[in-house]
Amino acid sequence: MESCWWVFKQLYDNGRVYRAYQIMPFSTALCTPLSHMESKQNEKMTQDPAVVVAFPVEGVKGMENTSFLAYTTTPWTLPSNLFVAVHPNFEYAVVLDEPSGQKYVILETSLSVLYQNPAKAKYKVVEKLLGRDMVGWKYSPLFPYFTETFGDCFQVIGAEYVEAGEGTGLVHQAPAFGQEDYDAAVAAGFITPERLPPCPVDDNGCFTAEVPDYQGQHVKAADKAILKDLRGTGRLLVESQVVHNDKFCWRSDTQLIRKAVSSWFIRVADSVPQLLENVHSTNWVPQSVKNRFVNWVANARDWNVSRNRYWGTPLPLWVSEDLQEVVCIGSIAELRQLSGYDGPLDDLHRDKVDHITIPSRRGKGVLRRVDEVFDCWYAPPSLSPMQLRSRQANTKRRYESGCMPYASRHYPFSNPDKFPSLFPADFIAEGLDQTRGWFYSLTVLGNELFKTSPFRNVIVNGIVLAEDGKKMSKRLKNYTDPMEMLNHYGADALRLYLITSPAVKAESLRFKDSGVKDVISRVLLPLWNSYRFLADQAVLYKKTTGRDFVADLEVEKETNVMDRWILADCQSLLRFMDEEMAGMIPLRQTNRIVYGALLTCAFARVSPPHSSTKIARRHRQPDKLVHSLQSQATERHGRPPC
Repeated sequence: MESCWWVFKQLYDNGRVYRAYQIMPFSTALCTPLSHMESKQNEKMTQDPAVVVAFPVEGVKGMENTSFLAYTTTPWTLPSNLFVAVHPNFEYAVVLDEPSGQKYVILETSLSVLYQNPAKAKYKVVEKLLGRDMVGWKYSPLFPYFTETFGDCFQVIGAEYVEAGEGTGLVHQAPAFGQEDYDAAVAAGFITPERLPPCPVDDNGCFTAEVPDYQGQHVKAADKAILKDLRGTGRLLVESQVVHNDKFCWRSDTQLIRKAVSSWFIRVADSVPQLLENVHSTNWVPQSVKNRFVNWVANARDWNVSRNRYWGTPLPLWVSEDLQEVVCIGSIAELRQLSGYDGPLDDLHRDKVDHITIPSRRGKGVLRRVDEVFDCWYAPPSLSPMQLRSRQANTKRRYESGCMPYASRHYPFSNPDKFPSLFPADFIAEGLDQTRGWFYSLTVLGNELFKTSPFRNVIVNGIVLAEDGKKMSKRLKNYTDPMEMLNHYGADALRLYLITSPAVKAESLRFKDSGVKDVISRVLLPLWNSYRFLADQAVLYKKTTGRDFVADLEVEKETNVMDRWILADCQSLLRFMDEEMAGMIPLRQTNRIVYGALLTCAFARVSPPHSSTKIARRHRQPDKLVHSLQSQATERHGRPPC
């Protein structure tokens, strides 16, 4: 944990750490924001409400009985609405709905959102306006909650991110719950760091007292109540459901929301060119994953490394109450020096350090540690035995981390002279999903600290799924207990099954118990029987000659083509293994070993019974024997040797 503090201190001192308000993916189950890479680890289809809401125009001559129409799939954000956004260059139609006598502002190409069958609908276009001409027009708020504190809002703003192919061409804006909404409000000058947008949702995802009508309700559950209230106002024009792809919490499997949070970030976006240069210098197996990783790094954003949890490595930041004075701590010794604390500090978890204060150097009283802990992808593996037994600690921490190269050796506090010989690592190995996890965090921190990649080679394996193709799950119990597999089939069979599977090519593997069993019958038992054959022949040789069997591996002395070929093939195998090991390619190595095992079995099957060391010489046609062995091994293995 101390090494993790040291890493963060280096970044902070180099100006790579900053605090900001950003709209982040937020898990209401974990009560914490997630990084963008975490939010993309669990995407799936879900059903949400899809509604069209009317915003009556106010104070614009000639626009009486006219409303802006906005489409949204997040009705729970409507109580926080501050603006309606239009694209400045789009041409909007003012449509007269003849049955109601109301006029609506909408893109003409989006009338199918308002009418199920526009061809049969009774309407007419009475006017057309450019988006820029409507900027500044005021409208009647949907709800009264923020009309006093944000009375200058509730108007049309321009935003070029608005798309013509979605919704009505006008976008309802709740700046606290959408990054594009937030950016557009900032660009329009209504939202500043000193004037943040209303965010009436707590960390549990429930409405606060700022929205009294829905206080205490979870936002997703409040959708129904909000729509019910809007029906009574006549401003809810269209109600439907939409099935779309959305992001879910990778830990709790609950739907994420977007929410404004105060977080600590590491600057990444401005270092992308150097990151890419470092990635290109590394070797990946398979190569296709490297291309995938390059694309991911090329679009990297600044990294939100703080989390609002209890268990984890605490951020080493002590701040004043107004956050104007910040001290970053990089070691236990520095904390003792600045705080004067002389108690035990063998453990740096929150319950051991949060009570420690640092006197302000600017007359601001005392500095206290911020509440946040590090993102679990950032924190090093440093749990005490007691915490490992703790359910809270065990479920809030993961061992993979960007600080692993340093924290695992307690660098730079222990044996710093040995570190250069161990960094960068010769190779690392992990699953395909870590292109957005461990591989990424290692790469970012290695670049920030030492301007290099922390590894030279990467071996990427695919995801091992259950036999039904679903993710292995303790809840579903759709896999055999690993210890039962080991006890029944043995470790060698399991290893050989996995290392000859599609998983070593970064492809998904549907794990089958029968596949492990097949390895035993197809490879291990025949290989063992071949060894027994050789051992029996050695005993027979000693019994008949009185001499111990000693192999002669000098191919030059052999005149029999079979013996020469076997010895030559053995040398080819050794050379091949050296080359493949250097290239970090495990699949071809294993295939060649399996081929050799099957070839040995084939040789034993075609040999005469009770043969001795003269087996090959007794065969009258050695060239045909070689062809026979190759054919049988290829037929059994399914392919010729690599």
